[in-house]
Amino acid sequence: MRIPRIYQPGPLVAGQSIELDDTAFTHLVRVLRLGEDAPLILFDGSGREYPARLCEVGKKRACARLDAAEEPPRESPLQLHVGQAISRGERMDFAVQKATELGISRFSPLFTERCEVRLDARRQEKRQRHWQQVAISACEQSLRVRVPRIDEPEPLAQWLHSVDAELKLVLHHHTAEPLGNLPRPASVALLIGPEGGLTEEEVAAAIAAGFRPVAFGPRVMRTETAPVAAAAILQYLWGDFS
Repeated sequence: MRIPRIYQPGPLVAGQSIELDDTAFTHLVRVLRLGEDAPLILFDGSGREYPARLCEVGKKRACARLDAAEEPPRESPLQLHVGQAISRGERMDFAVQKATELGISRFSPLFTERCEVRLDARRQEKRQRHWQQVAISACEQSLRVRVPRIDEPEPLAQWLHSVDAELKLVLHHHTAEPLGNLPRPASVALLIGPEGGLTEEEVAAAIAAGFRPVAFGPRVMRTETAPVAAAAILQYLWGDFS
C-alpha cells in the first residue's frame, strides 16, 4: 500500500511527536485502519516533508513521531497565478484540483459580469475554505510540498489592479499571438473568464492593466478545462514539464 501523505499545518520539527487533527485521525485510523508504528508522510506546505510513524493510537486520538525533514524537488520554478471566474459546484472544484496538481502557486476566484454565481460574505468564506481544502487534498495526492494559496473571491476589476506577475495573460480566443514568441518569465498571471466568456469591456480592462491576450488553440474550452490546458502548456514552455 502506498504510504499515506497528510498535510498538517506547521511548523513541523524533526524529532517531535504531534497529535494529528480530527481529519487526519479519521482517515488514517478509522478509514485505513492503521495502527502504531505504521509509516506515513507529513508536510506543512513549507517545501519540506517528514517521514513519520504513528504512535499512541487510541480510540479518539493518535500521534505521529517525525523523522528528519526532506526537501524533494517537486515544485515548479514557474510561479503561476490563476484568476478564474467562479463557476458552479463541481466545475470550480475540478478547476482548483487539477490546477493544483499541475503546479500553480495561487488561485483567485473572481466575480465577472457574466458570472452566474452570487455569494454573500458568509458563503464566500465557506467556499474559500472548501476550495482551500480541495487544494490541500490535491497536494496530498500529487506529492506536492507547497500548498497553493486560494484567495477570497473578489471582483475582477479589483484583481486586475492588484495582481503582480512578470507576464500577465488573458485567455481570449480572438487572438493569434503564439506563446512561443514571448520571453521566458519567472511568474505568470492568467485570467480565465466564465462559461459565457469575458465581455469585450472586461478584456479591454485587462489589456489596459497590462494583460496580453492569448489563445490556447483554435477551439473554445469550458471554463473548468481552460486552467488545466493552460497550466500544462505554460509548465511545458516555462516550468518543469520540459
